[in-house]
Amino acid sequence: MIYSMTAFARVNENLDIGTVQWEIRSVNQRFLDLNFRFPEILRHLEMPIRERIRKKLGRGKLDINLRFTSNSSATESLSINESLISSIQATHAKIAGLSNNSDKLSTVQIMQWPGVLEEAATDEKQRDLLILDLFDKALKQLIEARGREGEAMKDLLLDRIATISEQVKLVRGEFPAIIQWQKDRIINRFKEAELEPDQDRLEHELVYLAQKADIAEELDRLDTHVNEISRILNKGGNVGRRLDFLLQELNREANTLGSKSIYKITTSAAVELKVIIEQMREQVQNIE
Repeated sequence: MIYSMTAFARVNENLDIGTVQWEIRSVNQRFLDLNFRFPEILRHLEMPIRERIRKKLGRGKLDINLRFTSNSSATESLSINESLISSIQATHAKIAGLSNNSDKLSTVQIMQWPGVLEEAATDEKQRDLLILDLFDKALKQLIEARGREGEAMKDLLLDRIATISEQVKLVRGEFPAIIQWQKDRIINRFKEAELEPDQDRLEHELVYLAQKADIAEELDRLDTHVNEISRILNKGGNVGRRLDFLLQELNREANTLGSKSIYKITTSAAVELKVIIEQMREQVQNIE
Protein backbone atom coordinates (compact mmCIF):
# COMPACT_ATOMS: atom_id res chain seq x y z
CA MET A 1 0.00 0.00 0.00
CA ILE A 2 1.05 3.57 -0.72
CA TYR A 3 0.87 5.99 2.22
CA SER A 4 0.41 9.72 2.14
CA MET A 5 2.15 11.86 4.74
CA THR A 6 -0.85 14.16 5.09
CA ALA A 7 -3.55 13.06 7.56
CA PHE A 8 -5.36 13.88 10.77
CA ALA A 9 -6.60 11.71 13.64
CA ARG A 10 -8.49 12.45 16.86
CA VAL A 11 -9.55 10.18 19.69
CA ASN A 12 -11.55 11.57 22.60
CA GLU A 13 -12.89 9.39 25.44
CA ASN A 14 -14.24 9.81 28.95
CA LEU A 15 -12.58 7.27 31.24
CA ASP A 16 -12.61 6.61 34.96
CA ILE A 17 -9.38 8.56 35.27
CA GLY A 18 -10.84 11.56 33.41
CA THR A 19 -11.17 12.90 29.86
CA VAL A 20 -8.41 12.07 27.40
CA GLN A 21 -8.07 13.57 23.93
CA TRP A 22 -5.36 12.74 21.42
CA GLU A 23 -4.88 14.77 18.24
CA ILE A 24 -2.27 13.89 15.61
CA ARG A 25 -1.63 16.10 12.58
CA SER A 26 0.69 14.83 9.88
CA VAL A 27 2.18 16.69 6.89
CA ASN A 28 4.99 15.96 4.45
CA GLN A 29 8.57 16.10 5.64
CA ARG A 30 11.82 14.69 4.34
CA PHE A 31 12.43 12.79 7.57
CA LEU A 32 10.39 11.82 10.64
CA ASP A 33 9.89 14.97 12.72
CA LEU A 34 7.88 14.70 15.95
CA ASN A 35 6.53 17.61 18.00
CA PHE A 36 4.70 17.08 21.31
CA ARG A 37 2.32 19.14 23.39
CA PHE A 38 1.63 17.31 26.65
CA PRO A 39 0.46 18.31 30.15
CA GLU A 40 3.45 18.56 32.45
CA ILE A 41 2.35 15.58 34.57
CA LEU A 42 2.34 13.39 31.44
CA ARG A 43 5.58 14.62 29.88
CA HIS A 44 7.23 11.27 30.69
CA LEU A 45 5.01 9.57 28.09
CA GLU A 46 6.91 11.24 25.26
CA MET A 47 9.54 8.50 24.99
CA PRO A 48 7.16 5.51 24.69
CA ILE A 49 5.09 7.53 22.21
CA ARG A 50 8.21 8.18 20.11
CA GLU A 51 8.99 4.46 20.02
CA ARG A 52 5.44 3.59 18.96
CA ILE A 53 5.55 6.09 16.09
CA ARG A 54 9.00 5.05 14.85
CA LYS A 55 7.85 1.45 14.56
CA LYS A 56 4.93 2.46 12.35
CA LEU A 57 6.00 5.52 10.34
CA GLY A 58 9.07 6.37 8.30
CA ARG A 59 8.56 10.00 7.25
CA GLY A 60 6.41 13.02 8.00
CA LYS A 61 6.13 15.94 10.38
CA LEU A 62 3.76 15.04 13.21
CA ASP A 63 2.21 17.36 15.79
CA ILE A 64 1.00 15.22 18.69
CA ASN A 65 -1.31 16.95 21.16
CA LEU A 66 -2.59 15.39 24.39
CA ARG A 67 -5.30 16.94 26.54
CA PHE A 68 -6.08 15.36 29.88
CA THR A 69 -8.60 16.43 32.50
CA SER A 70 -8.63 14.36 35.67
CA ASN A 71 -12.05 13.67 37.18
CA SER A 72 -13.03 14.38 40.81
CA SER A 73 -12.58 10.80 41.99
CA ALA A 74 -9.07 10.74 40.56
CA THR A 75 -8.09 13.88 42.44
CA GLU A 76 -9.02 12.18 45.71
CA SER A 77 -5.99 9.95 45.30
CA LEU A 78 -3.63 12.93 45.13
CA SER A 79 -0.95 13.26 47.78
CA ILE A 80 0.89 16.40 48.84
CA ASN A 81 4.64 16.71 48.44
CA GLU A 82 5.29 18.59 51.67
CA SER A 83 9.06 18.77 51.28
CA LEU A 84 8.69 20.39 47.86
CA ILE A 85 6.24 22.94 49.25
CA SER A 86 8.68 23.83 52.04
CA SER A 87 11.46 24.22 49.51
CA ILE A 88 9.31 26.45 47.28
CA GLN A 89 8.31 28.67 50.21
CA ALA A 90 11.86 28.94 51.51
CA THR A 91 13.19 29.85 48.05
CA HIS A 92 10.44 32.41 47.55
CA ALA A 93 11.13 34.00 50.94
CA LYS A 94 14.84 34.26 50.17
CA ILE A 95 14.26 35.84 46.76
CA ALA A 96 11.65 38.21 48.23
CA GLY A 97 14.14 39.30 50.90
CA LEU A 98 16.91 39.93 48.40
CA SER A 99 14.62 41.94 46.14
CA ASN A 100 12.79 43.78 48.98
CA ASN A 101 9.53 42.38 47.63
CA SER A 102 6.73 41.56 50.06
CA ASP A 103 4.60 39.51 47.60
CA LYS A 104 3.39 36.21 49.00
CA LEU A 105 2.75 32.93 47.28
CA SER A 106 -0.93 32.00 47.09
CA THR A 107 -2.20 28.49 47.76
CA VAL A 108 -3.33 28.18 44.14
CA GLN A 109 0.14 29.12 42.86
CA ILE A 110 1.72 26.47 45.08
CA MET A 111 -0.79 23.82 43.95
CA GLN A 112 -0.02 24.59 40.30
CA TRP A 113 3.68 23.99 40.79
CA PRO A 114 4.76 20.76 39.01
CA GLY A 115 5.15 17.90 41.49
CA VAL A 116 3.34 19.51 44.43
CA LEU A 117 0.32 17.26 43.95
CA GLU A 118 1.23 13.65 43.26
CA GLU A 119 -0.79 10.58 42.44
CA ALA A 120 -0.15 7.19 43.95
CA ALA A 121 2.28 5.13 41.86
CA THR A 122 -0.28 2.40 41.13
CA ASP A 123 -2.82 5.00 39.97
CA GLU A 124 -0.23 6.66 37.72
CA LYS A 125 0.69 3.35 36.09
CA GLN A 126 -2.92 2.48 35.37
CA ARG A 127 -3.59 5.99 34.07
CA ASP A 128 -0.56 5.89 31.75
CA LEU A 129 -1.56 2.51 30.30
CA LEU A 130 -5.05 3.76 29.52
CA ILE A 131 -3.71 6.91 27.89
CA LEU A 132 -1.20 4.92 25.82
CA ASP A 133 -3.94 2.54 24.68
CA LEU A 134 -5.90 5.53 23.41
CA PHE A 135 -2.82 6.80 21.61
CA ASP A 136 -2.52 3.45 19.82
CA LYS A 137 -6.09 3.94 18.58
CA ALA A 138 -5.27 7.45 17.36
CA LEU A 139 -2.10 6.25 15.62
CA LYS A 140 -4.00 3.44 13.91
CA GLN A 141 -6.61 5.95 12.77
CA LEU A 142 -3.87 8.21 11.40
CA ILE A 143 -2.19 5.36 9.49
CA GLU A 144 -5.52 4.31 7.99
CA ALA A 145 -6.14 7.90 6.84
CA ARG A 146 -2.65 8.10 5.35
CA GLY A 147 -3.32 4.80 3.56
CA ARG A 148 -6.64 5.95 2.08
CA GLU A 149 -5.13 9.15 0.73
CA GLY A 150 -2.03 7.30 -0.45
CA GLU A 151 -4.08 4.83 -2.49
CA ALA A 152 -6.03 7.70 -4.06
CA MET A 153 -2.72 9.37 -5.00
CA LYS A 154 -1.49 6.05 -6.41
CA ASP A 155 -4.46 5.90 -8.80
CA LEU A 156 -3.82 9.47 -9.95
CA LEU A 157 -0.13 8.75 -10.53
CA LEU A 158 -0.90 5.59 -12.50
CA ASP A 159 -3.28 7.60 -14.70
CA ARG A 160 -0.56 10.14 -15.41
CA ILE A 161 1.97 7.40 -16.08
CA ALA A 162 -0.43 5.99 -18.67
CA THR A 163 -0.64 9.43 -20.29
CA ILE A 164 3.17 9.62 -20.47
CA SER A 165 3.25 6.20 -22.16
CA GLU A 166 0.70 7.43 -24.70
CA GLN A 167 2.84 10.48 -25.51
CA VAL A 168 5.95 8.31 -25.92
CA LYS A 169 4.06 5.91 -28.18
CA LEU A 170 2.77 8.83 -30.26
CA VAL A 171 6.25 10.30 -30.79
CA ARG A 172 7.77 6.91 -31.53
CA GLY A 173 5.14 6.24 -34.18
CA GLU A 174 5.61 9.64 -35.82
CA PHE A 175 9.40 9.63 -35.80
CA PRO A 176 9.95 8.05 -39.28
CA ALA A 177 7.52 10.59 -40.76
CA ILE A 178 9.38 13.40 -38.97
CA ILE A 179 12.70 12.30 -40.50
CA GLN A 180 11.10 12.14 -43.94
CA TRP A 181 9.60 15.61 -43.40
CA GLN A 182 13.05 16.94 -42.57
CA LYS A 183 14.54 15.35 -45.69
CA ASP A 184 11.80 16.75 -47.95
CA ARG A 185 12.19 20.16 -46.34
CA ILE A 186 15.90 20.33 -47.18
CA ILE A 187 15.40 19.12 -50.76
CA ASN A 188 12.61 21.67 -51.32
CA ARG A 189 14.88 24.47 -50.19
CA PHE A 190 17.43 23.49 -52.82
CA LYS A 191 14.69 23.43 -55.44
CA GLU A 192 13.43 26.85 -54.39
CA ALA A 193 16.97 28.19 -54.73
CA GLU A 194 17.25 26.40 -58.09
CA LEU A 195 20.39 24.61 -56.95
CA GLU A 196 21.47 21.09 -57.77
CA PRO A 197 22.93 19.58 -54.57
CA ASP A 198 25.75 17.10 -54.51
CA GLN A 199 23.97 13.81 -53.76
CA ASP A 200 26.77 12.34 -51.64
CA ARG A 201 27.05 15.54 -49.61
CA LEU A 202 23.27 15.73 -49.28
CA GLU A 203 23.02 12.17 -48.00
CA HIS A 204 25.84 12.83 -45.56
CA GLU A 205 24.09 15.91 -44.19
CA LEU A 206 20.78 14.09 -43.92
CA VAL A 207 22.40 11.28 -41.95
CA TYR A 208 24.07 13.81 -39.65
CA LEU A 209 20.80 15.66 -39.02
CA ALA A 210 18.95 12.40 -38.44
CA GLN A 211 21.54 11.35 -35.86
CA LYS A 212 21.38 14.73 -34.18
CA ALA A 213 17.58 14.57 -33.98
CA ASP A 214 17.47 10.88 -33.01
CA ILE A 215 15.33 10.54 -29.88
CA ALA A 216 15.07 6.74 -29.75
CA GLU A 217 17.35 6.57 -26.71
CA GLU A 218 15.29 9.17 -24.82
CA LEU A 219 12.06 7.37 -25.68
CA ASP A 220 13.52 4.06 -24.47
CA ARG A 221 14.59 5.60 -21.18
CA LEU A 222 11.18 7.21 -20.73
CA ASP A 223 9.57 3.79 -21.18
CA THR A 224 12.01 2.25 -18.70
CA HIS A 225 11.32 4.89 -16.03
CA VAL A 226 7.57 4.62 -16.58
CA ASN A 227 7.68 0.85 -16.10
CA GLU A 228 9.76 1.20 -12.94
CA ILE A 229 7.40 3.79 -11.46
CA SER A 230 4.43 1.53 -12.16
CA ARG A 231 6.22 -1.39 -10.50
CA ILE A 232 7.05 0.67 -7.41
CA LEU A 233 3.53 2.03 -7.08
CA ASN A 234 2.01 -1.44 -7.32
CA LYS A 235 4.50 -2.90 -4.86
CA GLY A 236 3.83 -0.17 -2.26
CA GLY A 237 5.68 0.62 0.96
CA ASN A 238 7.84 3.65 1.74
CA VAL A 239 8.54 4.66 -1.85
CA GLY A 240 8.41 8.46 -1.81
CA ARG A 241 12.15 9.05 -2.17
CA ARG A 242 12.53 6.53 -5.02
CA LEU A 243 9.59 8.02 -6.89
CA ASP A 244 11.01 11.51 -6.48
CA PHE A 245 14.34 10.37 -7.96
CA LEU A 246 12.66 8.65 -10.93
CA LEU A 247 10.58 11.74 -11.65
CA GLN A 248 13.77 13.80 -11.78
CA GLU A 249 15.07 11.34 -14.39
CA LEU A 250 11.80 11.55 -16.33
CA ASN A 251 12.08 15.33 -16.34
CA ARG A 252 15.66 15.10 -17.63
CA GLU A 253 14.57 12.93 -20.58
CA ALA A 254 11.64 15.26 -21.34
CA ASN A 255 14.04 18.21 -21.45
CA THR A 256 16.35 16.35 -23.83
CA LEU A 257 13.40 15.40 -26.01
CA GLY A 258 12.42 19.05 -26.23
CA SER A 259 15.95 20.20 -27.04
CA LYS A 260 16.21 17.69 -29.92
CA SER A 261 12.78 18.52 -31.30
CA ILE A 262 12.63 19.52 -34.97
CA TYR A 263 8.88 19.21 -35.40
CA LYS A 264 5.77 20.42 -33.63
CA ILE A 265 4.69 16.89 -32.60
CA THR A 266 7.80 16.24 -30.53
CA THR A 267 7.78 19.79 -29.15
CA SER A 268 4.16 19.43 -28.06
CA ALA A 269 4.87 16.03 -26.54
CA ALA A 270 7.87 17.35 -24.61
CA VAL A 271 5.79 20.21 -23.17
CA GLU A 272 2.97 17.83 -22.25
CA LEU A 273 5.43 15.48 -20.56
CA LYS A 274 6.92 18.28 -18.48
CA VAL A 275 3.45 19.41 -17.32
CA ILE A 276 2.48 15.87 -16.32
CA ILE A 277 5.79 15.21 -14.58
CA GLU A 278 5.52 18.43 -12.57
CA GLN A 279 2.01 17.45 -11.46
CA MET A 280 3.33 14.07 -10.38
CA ARG A 281 6.24 15.60 -8.48
CA GLU A 282 3.86 17.75 -6.44
CA GLN A 283 1.89 14.65 -5.47
CA VAL A 284 4.95 12.53 -4.77
CA GLN A 285 6.16 15.10 -2.23
CA ASN A 286 3.31 13.86 0.01
CA ILE A 287 4.10 10.15 -0.34
CA GLU A 288 5.91 8.46 2.53
